[in-house]
Formats: sequence, structure tokens, C-alpha cells
Amino acid sequence: MRRVLVTRPLHDAKPWVDAFRARGLQAEALPLLAIAGCTDPTALQALLSARQLALKPGQYRAVMFVSGNAAQYFFSSNPSQTLTGQSLLAPDTRAWTPGPGTERTLLELGLSSHQIDGPSPDAAQFESEALWQNVHDQIRAGDRVLIVRGASPATGNAGKPVPSTQGAGRDWLAARLREAGAEVELLAVYERQLPSWTAQQLDVARQAASDGSLWLFSSSEAVANLQQLLPQQKWHLGLALTTHERIASKALSAGFGRVLHSRPSLDDVVASIESAL
Repeated sequence: MRRVLVTRPLHDAKPWVDAFRARGLQAEALPLLAIAGCTDPTALQALLSARQLALKPGQYRAVMFVSGNAAQYFFSSNPSQTLTGQSLLAPDTRAWTPGPGTERTLLELGLSSHQIDGPSPDAAQFESEALWQNVHDQIRAGDRVLIVRGASPATGNAGKPVPSTQGAGRDWLAARLREAGAEVELLAVYERQLPSWTAQQLDVARQAASDGSLWLFSSSEAVANLQQLLPQQKWHLGLALTTHERIASKALSAGFGRVLHSRPSLDDVVASIESAL
């Protein structure tokens, strides 16, 4: 049986690998993103200020968490709130998510499901566009919305510029909010970094370029990082499964010979993998 390579950050990849193995698939993690908290003092002060404001009624109409990592790093430096049962957000502030994974993180952190909004469960994509369909009626002129996100360093580990591949959905949402008269604030609480691969991981990746392995990409930045880690590698014999059309376009531009697309839910991804392999 050919293997599935899960390219999410390591802590995000493990649940997917376990789920695939439980379905009888050969899967392993090969992270193409590394996640770390922001260390810049200005960014940390902005985080502290935003979190305090988010606890006060009448400040934010909504806080949009672009990922589970965004939720984790927004609340992680104040764990006493979850331990004591104190509210994480003001009662009149909605928590917006792009999909069920981020919602699951917020629930695990202790936020009530009644305070969370996201795309419909049967949405074709779990993304900002699908979220907006369900929340646009909440916004009035003058409302403040905080978008909690990650950031990429200006250069990678080798000092090379990092391709700009992230934020399309977030930028689209910010534009819709501004059109509706809302004030949008962007807050970076973590960094997406180029991972430091071992020699063994590099060998796995080179072999997987042509041995029939299936690369599961859940972000365009993962594809860009793969190109940066193996700049001379040819991918015309490679097989990729992506969870968004933008990611599929990136994989095709990277040279992957066969690129498939799936809804991002586990059942749909598994069905696509089984069809492909």
C-alpha cells in the first residue's frame, strides 16, 4: 500500500495520521510548516492588550480565529482563565472560525458552543467565504472585528525570501467587513516558519516525488516550503491531494503531475485518498 504524507505542522498532523491509520491507510507526518509563538515585544504587548479588550463588553463584535493555532496562541499565555472557568471572551463578542477544526480547539479551550460561528457543516469549503455567508448579518457600521492570525517571517531559514502564499481568505473577509462599515484589526499571535528537516526527512521527500506516495496539502505555504527545501526536485511524477482550489493551483505551478481536490472533512479526504491509491 502506498503511503500518505501529511504536511501539516507536527502537532496538527498527528491526529490526521492516527485517523488515517485507523482507516487502514499507511500514513506518516512530514511537516512542511513549523509553528512558534511571536517573540517580538511589540507583538506580545499587542496580544495582551487585545485579549484584555476582548473580555470587555462592547469592544469587539467578533474575534475571528483563522486557525486552531490562532486560538491556542491567543489564549495560551493566560491559562488561568480556562482553569478557573472565567470567560474567555465578553458575552456579547462572537468567536468566528473558518471550519470545524478551529471550532474544536475553541471548545477544548473552554469557550461555549453558543458563542461560536462558522461555516455550515455541509459547506463545499471551510473558509472565510463560507463563514461570511453565516455571519454577515451580525455586522453594523462602526463594529470592531479582531482577526487573530499567524505571520510568516520575511526570510526563510536559508535567508531566502518567503513566497507570499497565505492570507487570501483572511484578506477577502477583511475587505467584506470594511465594505459593511466595520473596523478591522489584525493581530499576529504566532509565526509560520520553514521547518528544519533531518537528512532522513529529506530522503523521504525525494523518494515520495516519484514512488506513488500521496502528498496531502492543506495550505499553499506548505507547497512553497517544499519547493524551498528541495529547490532542484522535479515533481512531474508526484501525486498531491489538496483541500482548496488555491492550494491545487499552487501544487500544479510547483510541477506536480497529478493534483486532486477534496473537501477538507476527514471522510471526504479519506474517500479521495482511497480513490487515488
